[in-house]
Amino acid sequence: MQINWYGQAAFRIQDKIGPENIVIVTDPFNKALGLKPPKLDADIITISQEHPEHSGADGAKDSPFIVRHAGEYDIKGALIEGIDSSNGKNQKSEAANNIIYRIELNSVSIVHLGGLGHELDEKQMERIASPDILLIPVGGGRIIGSKTAVELVSRIEPRIVIPMMYKLPELKSDIQAVDRFIKEIGLKPRHEERLKISKKDLPQEETELVILQI
Repeated sequence: MQINWYGQAAFRIQDKIGPENIVIVTDPFNKALGLKPPKLDADIITISQEHPEHSGADGAKDSPFIVRHAGEYDIKGALIEGIDSSNGKNQKSEAANNIIYRIELNSVSIVHLGGLGHELDEKQMERIASPDILLIPVGGGRIIGSKTAVELVSRIEPRIVIPMMYKLPELKSDIQAVDRFIKEIGLKPRHEERLKISKKDLPQEETELVILQI
């Protein structure tokens, strides 16, 4: 499996299932953000919110399967569960309609929290179910900040945590840098251009912090 990050909540997840390659793109955005948008040559695109920072799927090639609602999906061997993360405290915010995605490819589970804006309840935690890799927003503002993100990592206990949705030089958005999250979580980060991982390579004891480059 290979995971690339484009900035914000946009990732490209690529793996081989049997003889076929499968590509999943999460939360694509458009160029108005100031970042280079992800390529949309994907088999599957997941949308966590109907917000410009998460739903820029226009122009996708070859008619990918677009997932934008809670539910269970089996697409080309990728198992995807969309989990509604809305709650009563945020009914007037964009985070009220956020969908969390749990993706399983070749027995490796990835949870993408989208633009989460609040803590998770026990039902949501049960459905997330201790993933191998956690993609978590950390920048604050309309999404969770570093303090809540660190608390969630402690509750979820992933094997690898990858922060997203934090300040970048090109990004036209007033959110926190990743440094605060790194300091508060207290783990030594590993910086990578992309993450290449298989089930056998996953850390077995402590959670590993990976910072991806765009």
